[in-house]
Amino acid sequence: QVQLVESGGGLVQAGGSLSLSCVVSGSTFSIYAMGWFRRTPGKEREFVAAISRRGATTYYADSVLGRFTISRDNAKVILKMNNLKVEDTAVYYCGATRSSNPSYYYTRISDYNTWGQGTQVTVSS
Repeated sequence: QVQLVESGGGLVQAGGSLSLSCVVSGSTFSIYAMGWFRRTPGKEREFVAAISRRGATTYYADSVLGRFTISRDNAKVILKMNNLKVEDTAVYYCGATRSSNPSYYYTRISDYNTWGQGTQVTVSS
């Protein structure tokens, strides 16, 4: 059974950068499309970024487009976050879903069946 472990969260000033990592174990990494989501208190978990099985296709929420970059390599998914804003403060979760199409990415929470425990990102003003 696939397992996901996120790391890399922390406290950063507005305008700064952080890089989140999601290590995938327990199954063949290449069969999974991956995604990052986040949740703030009182809100639903929301989509941030997604990447296809082979990594050739990515997609971003409008709120992070141009500032965040998702990538994958060696059983790891990275979310590089630049020019962070106070509103990026959230718990960030990594998700995995088995995908039959190597070019597909997935943006809905219901598309994913495996999640990590989350990592806290706090951006101060």
